[in-house]
Amino acid sequence: MTGGGMQPEKVSRAGVFGWMAFDWAAQPFFTVVTTFIFGPYVVSQMASDPAAGQAAWGYGIALAGFCIAILSPILGAIADQTGARKRWIAGFAVIKIACLLLLWNSPPGSALLPVILLFSLASIAAEFSVVFNDSMMPRLIAPHAIGKVSNIAWGLGYLGGMVALIFTLVFFSSSPETGLTIAGIPPLFDLDPVLGEGARAVAPLAALWYAIFILPLLLFTPDEPYRGPISAAARSGVIGLLGTFREVRQRAGIFRFLVSRMIYQDGVNALIALGGAFAAGVFSWTITEVGLFGIILNIFAVAGCIAAGYIDRRSGSKFIIIVSLVLLLIATLGLISTGPNFSLFGFWALSPADTNGLFGTAAEKVYIGFALLVGLTFGPVQASSRSYLARSVEPEEAGRFFGIYALSGRATSFLVPLLVAGVTSLSGSARLGMSVIIVFLALGLLVLCRVPYPANK
Repeated sequence: MTGGGMQPEKVSRAGVFGWMAFDWAAQPFFTVVTTFIFGPYVVSQMASDPAAGQAAWGYGIALAGFCIAILSPILGAIADQTGARKRWIAGFAVIKIACLLLLWNSPPGSALLPVILLFSLASIAAEFSVVFNDSMMPRLIAPHAIGKVSNIAWGLGYLGGMVALIFTLVFFSSSPETGLTIAGIPPLFDLDPVLGEGARAVAPLAALWYAIFILPLLLFTPDEPYRGPISAAARSGVIGLLGTFREVRQRAGIFRFLVSRMIYQDGVNALIALGGAFAAGVFSWTITEVGLFGIILNIFAVAGCIAAGYIDRRSGSKFIIIVSLVLLLIATLGLISTGPNFSLFGFWALSPADTNGLFGTAAEKVYIGFALLVGLTFGPVQASSRSYLARSVEPEEAGRFFGIYALSGRATSFLVPLLVAGVTSLSGSARLGMSVIIVFLALGLLVLCRVPYPANK
């Protein structure tokens, strides 16, 4: 439950559905652009070699994370003062959509810097929108239903990402040898795989998807009245934010929760953003194989979120997060320990025989087995984290606390991709670079074990 003050206003089913539809609208950007299609394309086809590509992609994610960490708390505090959230979401939607449309112009051999900068700006706009959407939750949803609705909404997002992936593989991504997609048909618009057009097309697809499916939120979900003006709200918001930082230090449970979330979310973010690119580099997967890998993960992610929604209601958000982090640790260790003919760092030898089909080696199958644990848990760990905080704060303070929540998820989020990129560059080993993620997941779990539930107890 929240701190015992204001109760959420009564909201129609259409209003709650509009809020949940935001995850459906937003997730394809993270699925097909960041993780499974466009990111691996940049790593494998635009860069001179996979290690250099992973480093460049990591630096782009780090840049976005740094900007998000600095500005999210300020924007959240301003939102509490202005009241209205949806106009902010709409404004950042324009920026995100424009950047995604421009990412189409990124053929192999073109300069990486403009592509990385456009991707970073789109990521910043996407994450700022998440701050405003999440901060609406305590006013819309009853405390006892927050965990269930949050997880189901997150699962709906993964379902949207999976649909976008399937669409990409069936209609966009074709084989350079046959010129046909996985469905055995020519790609739409005669997209040329040699020029990476099948992968590049997912950025405009994500833009169009977002523009259409964000409309239920903007049309049906109730918002607070606009209390502007923004200039006065900015001054009051920044002053209030400084007070909130002091208040957080005095609210020990919330402070420890935000610190733990800061640490483990950094590991989760890096795993999501770099996992597809890492697999593409290790196994030389095509865009089709990376996309199918993403579909498999998203199927398990939807199932994981639905199951977690009901378990969260019975056992609480903390239980879901702890179980998810333990499974993520096991999965990440398994992923980075698997190579073309081995797993568990060579202690488990695998046959190098290749059936020449999709995921044709034993190592690829083992890798996917470990990845299924990621699919089951990386949704619930994030959905239950936001319900954990929503149960711990009052509706009228949600904007500034979710701004700090975004900070806790991004304050050092540039650090993990930066460390992954740096270790990869120095060692020349993507595997060694990815091992940084394990440290952050484990440390975040240890801190979380000492946090009360709800965190305001």
